[in-house]
Amino acid sequence: MASAAGLIHPPTAAPRRRAGAGLVLIAAALASAALLLWALGDPVFAGAFGAGLLGTAGLLHFARRPEAAGPATEAEAIERIDRVALRAALDMAGSDAAMAMTTLDGSLVCANAAWGQWFGGGASPLEVCEVDATRARLHEALRAARRDGAAAIARFDAGGRAIRGEVRAAGEDLLWRFTGVEGPALASEAKRLLAGEAGRRIGDAGLMLVLADGDGHIHAANGAFAARASGEEGAAVQGKDLVDYLTASEGGQFHLAAEGKGGPPLRIIQVPTADSPDSLSFFLLLDDIPGARLSEDENGHIHALLDSLPLGLALADTDGRFTFLNQAFRKAAGLSANERPAWPGDLVVDEDKAAVSDAVRRFGRGRPLSGDLAVRLRSNAEEPVAMTVAGARGLGSAAVLLSLKDNSEEARLKREIAQATKMQAVGQLAGGVAHDFNNILTAILGTCDLMLMRHTPGDSDYDDIQQIRSNSNRAANLTRQLLAFSRQQTLRPQVLQLPDVVAEVSHLLTRLLGERITLQVKHGRGLGPVRADPGQLEQVIVNLAVNARDAMVAKDSEGGGTLTLQTYSVTAEDVRRMGTDILPIADYTALKVSDTGTGIPPHIIGKIFEPFFTTKEVGKGTGLGLSTVYGIVKQSGGFIFAESQPNKGTSFTIYLPVHRAQPGEAPTAAKAREKPGELWGSGTVLLVEDEAMVRTVAERALVRHGYTVLVAENGEAALEILEREGKVDLMISDVVMPTMDGPTTVRAARKLHPELPILFISGYAEEQLRKSIDIPNVSFLAKPFSVQKLAETVRDVLAAEGAAAK
Repeated sequence: MASAAGLIHPPTAAPRRRAGAGLVLIAAALASAALLLWALGDPVFAGAFGAGLLGTAGLLHFARRPEAAGPATEAEAIERIDRVALRAALDMAGSDAAMAMTTLDGSLVCANAAWGQWFGGGASPLEVCEVDATRARLHEALRAARRDGAAAIARFDAGGRAIRGEVRAAGEDLLWRFTGVEGPALASEAKRLLAGEAGRRIGDAGLMLVLADGDGHIHAANGAFAARASGEEGAAVQGKDLVDYLTASEGGQFHLAAEGKGGPPLRIIQVPTADSPDSLSFFLLLDDIPGARLSEDENGHIHALLDSLPLGLALADTDGRFTFLNQAFRKAAGLSANERPAWPGDLVVDEDKAAVSDAVRRFGRGRPLSGDLAVRLRSNAEEPVAMTVAGARGLGSAAVLLSLKDNSEEARLKREIAQATKMQAVGQLAGGVAHDFNNILTAILGTCDLMLMRHTPGDSDYDDIQQIRSNSNRAANLTRQLLAFSRQQTLRPQVLQLPDVVAEVSHLLTRLLGERITLQVKHGRGLGPVRADPGQLEQVIVNLAVNARDAMVAKDSEGGGTLTLQTYSVTAEDVRRMGTDILPIADYTALKVSDTGTGIPPHIIGKIFEPFFTTKEVGKGTGLGLSTVYGIVKQSGGFIFAESQPNKGTSFTIYLPVHRAQPGEAPTAAKAREKPGELWGSGTVLLVEDEAMVRTVAERALVRHGYTVLVAENGEAALEILEREGKVDLMISDVVMPTMDGPTTVRAARKLHPELPILFISGYAEEQLRKSIDIPNVSFLAKPFSVQKLAETVRDVLAAEGAAAK
């Protein structure tokens, strides 16, 4: 043994060498026996081992020839005998303790069989564990043993075992002894459990669990602690100090360092695994919020505050169960007054339940973060809504705050925008169809008028021509309805009072409704004037009254019921209290038409203003009545709303803005009806029309009334005629033409003849065309027109120009 050899200085003489060698053997035997006595605590076994070792060494010593052995050879032989004997002694100590001899710097000299089984044959005591903190403790034990003669080693994990040990100085060597703790290595087993399903479930329950030793080094932790302490999911915290993840406030409360002192305070519970102060301990960390222990009054105040907010808010506990829902949340979720959902997942469709439950659990037991989810509610599975989930702190027992936006108003606006877009598209289509159809009707009506000039009542063809003309007028009414719906109808607005219009049409309504339907008329006070076409307003009232009559007849075969026409004033303050986004804040005069009929089903009321939509039987309705009403009201700058209750009746309310007279504006006087005068005239008229059939009829009609007519099929030809002819008294031009439209042609013509009178003819509304015409001193005639109407208009235009010239 190196230490024993180092204690004896060999003599120079051979007898002294032999005597010295004997003393060395004796010393080695005594040292080995002493070490076994310290390691095993059995004096009988240690004495027997020492005597046996001395006997064996003496036989070997005297059996050797002194002459053959030099000093070095004897020392090596003694060292070999010492190591073999010491290893045999260590093995005899049993397999329940791993023992090794090392030099003072920790290099392995020899070890027993148990050491090789636990750590591997060539591992020194400083290499039995890869954890940096444990290695530092082993180095510290080595230095303490060299300084103090012995050192204890606290419990640690190595090779899948829980180990504690000690080290003693033996001369110039160190003897290490490690014993295992009963059962498996606690840290290894805890790491396996906390990193697996058990740790996840513990984290879901709101517990952060850490396994640390007496020095605060972390051996294992569950995912909940790793995520909140490091701010990252799945972060590695093993081997680090627990105190590095904690911070203390001035009041002595602990917080997670990653969340700062503004985060929730923590309650830390230590559960030791053994009685030793150096043993491993479980540390349970859970939120300890003083506000979580609110009184009933404080809880009531919080709930009252949340209930007063217009946002949809709800609270849930750590288990994900609802503890409170405010009224806005219940409305947004589509809950009735009696519904009491227990879980957030009960509000959504089955496909979204898992995502909602996982989010509530994650945010309720993790850091106080928030996130948005797109979910579909059971009450309205067609439209996804946004649900915000956030960790709640300081709101009583609540751990999760849920926010649900009420999208009902937004959905309503989306439907109205979609409806308006659809109505606009259909209106544009209807306007185009009506324009082309008006050209055809103009030719038919004009031809009928020309034929009637050659026939008198009693002729064989007179009645047939009248029938054709009557059907053409019906078709013209149909196109006017299409134009009215598309807001392209020609209106003649006047400043008027709604009660006057109702009075004018009341006599007609009495005949339309019949004897069994009662007509009630109510007028409010202080009604403001409106600006609208009285004839079109009368059509609006008639159409609504006819629909009301049909609804009351459908409800009561006897045809009984009540139709009420009511006018009243609506101030800007009234509109503001209504809280509608459709009706601008202004003063209105309203007309309400109510009936006691069958009502309109809720799934149909959104379609009633669409053209050609009707619930009547085939042949009993065109589906243009309400669409015409809608178009006239909108073209007049008003608004119309429908309200209905099945089997109780329907009400249509029309809001027309109050007209404010401009400075210098004179009130509109009722125009007296003129008696048909002389339609014959004279002068040169330039007719510009791209439709051949309209051009032919208009030319023949004007020629028959005494005018000289120059015809052009397009704008370019019209300008050539103006350059060639010396004088033109009137230019009649279509508005919409290919290549060069009417307004462009007129502007070029005015450069040649600045005072040239202009009469535009078109199948579109004058108001619709005024934006593109923008030419002063022009007149307008809407298609379809009769021969008489054309002659009257030409006569009036020429007469007005003659009067202006004078």
